[in-house]
Amino acid sequence: MLFGRNQKNPIVIADKQVVKWTYSTCNYCSTGCSIEIGTDKDGQPVANRGVGGADVNRGKLCVKGIFEHEVFEAAGRGEKPLLRHAIHQGYDMVNWDVALDHMAAQIRRIQTRYGRDSFAIVSTGQLLTEEFYTLGKLTRGVIGTNNYDGNTTLCMASAVSGYKRSFGSDGPPGCYEDFEHTDCLMAWGSNLPEQHPIIYWRMKEAQEKRGFPLIVVDPRVTMLAQNADIHLAITPGTDVVLQNAMMHVILAEGLEDRAYIEANTTGFEQLEKEVQKYDPTTAAKICGIDEDTIRLVARMYAKADKAMSIWTMGINQSTHGSDGVVGINNLNLITGNIGKAGGTSLSITGQCNAMGTREWSSCSGLPGYRALEKTEDRQEIADFWGIDAEFFPKKRGLTETDIFPAIEAGEIKGLWLVATNPMTSMPNTARIRKTLEKLEFLVVQDAYVDVETIEYAHLFLPAAIWAEKEGVYTNTERRVNIVRQVKPPHADSKSDLDIFNELAKRFEQGRKIHFPEKPAEVFAEMKALSKGRLLDISGMDHDLIEEKRGIQWPYTEAQARNGEAPQTAGVRLYTEPASFSFADGMAKLIPLPFIDNNEVPDDEFPFWLNSGRLVEHFHTRTRTGKIGNNNKFSPTPFMEMNPDAAAELGITHQSYVRAVSRRGDAVVMVMLTQRVPKNMVFIPFHFFDCVNRLTLGLLDPHSRQPAFKQSAVRIEHIDQLQAARLNKELRAY
Repeated sequence: MLFGRNQKNPIVIADKQVVKWTYSTCNYCSTGCSIEIGTDKDGQPVANRGVGGADVNRGKLCVKGIFEHEVFEAAGRGEKPLLRHAIHQGYDMVNWDVALDHMAAQIRRIQTRYGRDSFAIVSTGQLLTEEFYTLGKLTRGVIGTNNYDGNTTLCMASAVSGYKRSFGSDGPPGCYEDFEHTDCLMAWGSNLPEQHPIIYWRMKEAQEKRGFPLIVVDPRVTMLAQNADIHLAITPGTDVVLQNAMMHVILAEGLEDRAYIEANTTGFEQLEKEVQKYDPTTAAKICGIDEDTIRLVARMYAKADKAMSIWTMGINQSTHGSDGVVGINNLNLITGNIGKAGGTSLSITGQCNAMGTREWSSCSGLPGYRALEKTEDRQEIADFWGIDAEFFPKKRGLTETDIFPAIEAGEIKGLWLVATNPMTSMPNTARIRKTLEKLEFLVVQDAYVDVETIEYAHLFLPAAIWAEKEGVYTNTERRVNIVRQVKPPHADSKSDLDIFNELAKRFEQGRKIHFPEKPAEVFAEMKALSKGRLLDISGMDHDLIEEKRGIQWPYTEAQARNGEAPQTAGVRLYTEPASFSFADGMAKLIPLPFIDNNEVPDDEFPFWLNSGRLVEHFHTRTRTGKIGNNNKFSPTPFMEMNPDAAAELGITHQSYVRAVSRRGDAVVMVMLTQRVPKNMVFIPFHFFDCVNRLTLGLLDPHSRQPAFKQSAVRIEHIDQLQAARLNKELRAY
């Protein structure tokens, strides 16, 4: 016997002494897993478990969801409002009345002196939908600034833009059930096992049952690519070229669905003319995929009875992000793969409620997918809220990525950050530091007082987290699911809904508009405003949502009144001919010329820089960095590098190096792996003062989303002892 190999120790599961399980929805990614939170006799959350009867996750949770109950007691929670008058001063603790009175006075001062749009607001994809709706009402109907956006611009704006350009409205047309019907799946820049593990499990289970081919388009050998039938290691930023080349093959060989095209689309002739320029021989030289493989993949996709595409940040975070989404839509439209089981363009959303902010926050328009540009939409919302429609702007203001340059230019003097951390998440973060210093007034509203932006804030508002409050989320497949309150807000923190409502009372116009105090009452307003819209939720209420473990929209009041129960799964959009959201009911086929405006490697900066997620972490690690069972897997910034490239530079495994771009530098530990090609490095984006010190952030012209994944760097040696000291400092959490 060697070290007790034959000795079998019993498995012991710790008894957490749970006396009550409360239904909720996970607060991390967009999958939308149903969970139950266990509390002990003292009312403290001590455990999580997946809900077996929920269609989304069917009892399963990923490593983040399993330990999510630990966020309630994680270090660094904000306890009281903090106020100071200059960023070089220390903070004073104040009560909520003083904090909100001061905030309202500063907003009025700035707007009176510099104009209404001189105060900007940037929110998140993490709030409850009722809170998004209320913040939108406060912003559009009371404060009146047009410079209001969410950090979803950094992840989902290209998907939104692409859906609107192709179909006339936002909203993914498919759902998770499509995995169980498809005959061919193409994943564009999506690494499901690490980004959305439970969606990956759903996909993998369906693939094992039905045997459909998986094609992965990604410059890196991701976990998903390792399991693919075909991996297309594309040159970064050239997805549009590959899409056009595939359509060239499909049309040249007569594999398109002419009947579907004629019944459902416009613009075919213009698209056909454009893709003639992208024969596989020409395209191969640009996108790095050989011409025979392009032909093979195009035929597989077009000949499949039902084919679907999914994508995440590999498409969205590009100067061609919106075009990449339109290209996927074009492929599915010409092959008749929209609106049927197994045939769809499914954007895999980023944050738990990124869909909620798209639907109800009023960031890019008005509630319920209404547009500021439409007179009838402005009038409808003004009448519902009881204000003058002329108070609304007539077009969208600046996006998040344009708000910060406007601060630099002196056009914006005040900023309110709600549960977002641009000092880690924005590209070229050294520039963001200098930008925040220029503000006359910065408010940071967050659950955690140690968020990096507090260094430049004048006012900190401590917010409740997740299941310290109540309301709904909308997940990737348009499923509305509920979070029930498990415990009161921490210390003297408040729910975001309460903060918005209390601030509204401090403005004259806010006292004229009704702001419901209870989440269910807010949801009732949203139901009324959704009637007859694409995202109709008028048949839902909080209790029914919990009973059904989430309900996909649309689910209408008429369906509920007629006794039609919500479907468990499989609700799709655009299932009828000519049912798209444009006035003529037709989808648009849009020609996509390729403009090569990427930063590319050269002699000075010879490596592509790629970035992405890790399964154990979420966004800027505000939560997962403080949970031992998440953070232990990757507590320190690291960089994947090809062993051959490392050998040429004399770099060894697990040594420290400095990555340098034209913007800045970052110190990382090297992990040698064949997952990246010789001319590329990969750095996870979760770590503060790391990869986004390097990124360029050129913007997509349609979505204004940054191109995080098309930058160039060089790798330099660094003193190992100094680097180790720096690494230790950065591992505070």
